[in-house]
Amino acid sequence: MKTQKLIAIEDQYGAHNYHPLDLVIARAEGVWVEDVEGNRYMDFLAAYSAVNQGHCHPRILKALKKQAAKVTLTSRAFRNDQLPLFCQELCELTGFPKVLPMNSGAEAVETALKAARKWGEKVKGIARDQAEIIVCADNFHGRTTTIVGFSTEEQYKDGFGPFTPGFKVIPYGDAAALEAAMTPNTAAFIVEPIQGEAGIKVPAEGFLKQAAGICKRHRALFICDEIQSGLGRTGKLFAYQWEGVQPDGVIVGKALSGGFYPVSAFLSSEEVMAVFHPGDHGSTFGGNPLGMAVAREALRVLVEEKLTENSAKLGPWFIEELQKIKSPSIVQVRGRGLWVGIVLDRKARPYCEELMKEGMLCKETHETVIRLAPPLVITKKELRMALRRIEKVFKRLDG
Repeated sequence: MKTQKLIAIEDQYGAHNYHPLDLVIARAEGVWVEDVEGNRYMDFLAAYSAVNQGHCHPRILKALKKQAAKVTLTSRAFRNDQLPLFCQELCELTGFPKVLPMNSGAEAVETALKAARKWGEKVKGIARDQAEIIVCADNFHGRTTTIVGFSTEEQYKDGFGPFTPGFKVIPYGDAAALEAAMTPNTAAFIVEPIQGEAGIKVPAEGFLKQAAGICKRHRALFICDEIQSGLGRTGKLFAYQWEGVQPDGVIVGKALSGGFYPVSAFLSSEEVMAVFHPGDHGSTFGGNPLGMAVAREALRVLVEEKLTENSAKLGPWFIEELQKIKSPSIVQVRGRGLWVGIVLDRKARPYCEELMKEGMLCKETHETVIRLAPPLVITKKELRMALRRIEKVFKRLDG
């Protein structure tokens, strides 16, 4: 079936809650995707960092097929032989002693919020229903009603109230504001070490270290949302490692399963995880054997194929090359590892649409930022190809 026919069917029967570029992808491999017309494109979005290992990685595909032929779902009413090994391997890789697996990133964030609140009440001694959680302006932690309630993006909240109380918003990267927002009722500070949806915003050096210190002094949990920034994207396993800090909890998802299956998790300490008792929290699919087998192989691919190292090596070079592009529309090129934002003084969507015509897929965010996040399997040769296409589009549109 052709592109326009498929788009028409989707528009007729599907809810219009997205504004995608008008191509219809039919297959993908590595860095490349192909549409129903047979046109090939370089993917520079990587499903918002969910396919850091590249599309349809053969090792992860093999693991999925093997497990799918055995058992896919047991619920947590029974144990399965993949969950224990996933927990052990993820904890040993990350250095956290405990993990609670879920499915989507938003579910993992909700898990962290519940853990923080219950820890605040049961361990820190905050009065019942008085726990506060501090977040940052321009945050993006998911789409549940609780999460959008503390977003500063009005569209995310429009029509979805009333919202959950108990959240304070401070400017991103402002340690003084964090200190001022702390009270005896503060249970946690939840932050993206680099803000993705906000336009690949990297805080000033030292902010995370200051934030960790402030949380420790006030006995509040320091929790990092690494759903997009984690698992190699920035050139380290986690973005918080650039400042040598150790959070009390970290939220992971997306690339945890290499794009094959929804798998997410909240990692934290023995003390924090001890607040959960049977019946407090759960998920029918969370920790299922199929998801766990996929995630185990996705993690092995990340480590054994040195994808984090590839991001650390190629990312700075790519950013430097992008900064050399002479264009009156470019305000700034910022990022870390293979996660880059090209900030424009005008709307970014026309540039994304022209890049699509040149065989390169990316997406605008916050209207004026082009977000570039290729799979971490990308080569320097492929990045050079992308640079030529980017330069061509800027010359065309700037002219």
